Amino acid sequence: MAVAESVILEMKYPAKAHAKRVVDYIKRKNPGAAGALYLEGQKTKMIEDNDETVPFRQRRYFYYLTGCPLPDSYFIYDIATEKSTLFIPPIDPESVIWSGLPVSTEEALTLYDVDSVKTTDEINAALVSTQRKDTVWAIADQVSDHVTFLEFENKDFGLLKEAIEECRVVKDEYEIALTRTANEISTLGHVAVMKAVKHAKNERELEAIFIERCIANGCREQAYHSIVASGTAAATLHYVKNNELMDGKLNLLLDAGGEYNIYCADITRTFPISGKFTAESRGIYETVLQMQTVCTNMLKEGIVWDDVHLTAHKIAIEGLLSLGILKGNKEDILKHRTSVAFFPHGLGHYLGMDTHDTGGHPNYSDSDSMFRYLRVRGKLPAGAIITVEPGIYFCRFIIEPYLKDPVHSTFINVDVLNKYWDVGGVRIEDNILITKHGYENLTPTPKTIDEIEKIINSS
Repeated sequence: MAVAESVILEMKYPAKAHAKRVVDYIKRKNPGAAGALYLEGQKTKMIEDNDETVPFRQRRYFYYLTGCPLPDSYFIYDIATEKSTLFIPPIDPESVIWSGLPVSTEEALTLYDVDSVKTTDEINAALVSTQRKDTVWAIADQVSDHVTFLEFENKDFGLLKEAIEECRVVKDEYEIALTRTANEISTLGHVAVMKAVKHAKNERELEAIFIERCIANGCREQAYHSIVASGTAAATLHYVKNNELMDGKLNLLLDAGGEYNIYCADITRTFPISGKFTAESRGIYETVLQMQTVCTNMLKEGIVWDDVHLTAHKIAIEGLLSLGILKGNKEDILKHRTSVAFFPHGLGHYLGMDTHDTGGHPNYSDSDSMFRYLRVRGKLPAGAIITVEPGIYFCRFIIEPYLKDPVHSTFINVDVLNKYWDVGGVRIEDNILITKHGYENLTPTPKTIDEIEKIINSS
């Protein structure tokens, strides 16, 4: 971890600042808003027919306003006094026998950026004592049955969720430091996999290496289920098996990221299992890298993400034309959306506490196939973190209907295409911080052909 990040992360997670931002958002939507915000952390849940708990994952809405990872906790923010109160479970002597002493209220006050800490058995009394009882803002289906809002004149179960989702788009320096650290640790895992790929027999060996490097360096959790796809499996966008033999296959696509204190990295690299790209793989890789480079260089505050995505398709078309896979006029190919057969997903998504973070306003019912799966629409604000992850894939299930279409088929050279099926798919993904006049790439993972081949062949 760099010195700057370590200094920032020595401070508390800035929950009070987040609460004030959320209240400001609510007041813009509802001038004169008064009352309280109410949130609950995730509950402890048991595995069905078992005495073990389900792996715990804190609710992100709750964490954003508390920085507290403890289960079974509650939170109140009194708008009039600007005071925040965290409620954590009282000590259960039976639980202490098995799990040790939990965090005390005194310890919690030193750990988390709140004004006071009480135990959860005091929650209803605290709600009654809020200074004004105009409105309580909460999230639908995230309020326990025993919690009562009877003292409040109004109850709003919609605006708080929206407010938090929109506020989460723009990150503060603490959130950026967490994301940068997650990227640095995840890069160790990616490089370790590159070093091992030449000698691995099964995809699961490489998944294990990545997870070990993450845990050993501070990312106890994974941001998402890793994609460790060899050969033609790389044409499956969210491949989940991760257990196939690798012998005789050309490339490995590794889409994997660790989670550092709730914040995610999301990194993809594609590299040759043998240590040397074939001519076909190299041609596709160079096209995808150009797509990523040009699109990343477009980024700054106010850029329209739809336009960046469109640029990626234009470069993909030019690259596939130069390789002979596509034929005809590039403007006609773009007009008819034939490139979607090879690049079917969106260019990227917001990143934060969730891998596919909030606030992107996608339109999955868009009639335009080029934009249907674009997870972010519109202008990008400074402070947002977005992934830039172009890809070109050779998926028979997706491409073959295009070959049967009387229009699309005129733009695809089947004889040349048949040389590329074994490439599988190539995706390159970095995590980019948007700034006022440009961007900062938070992902230090090697990605040039020379860098990748050198690392693989150094093992």
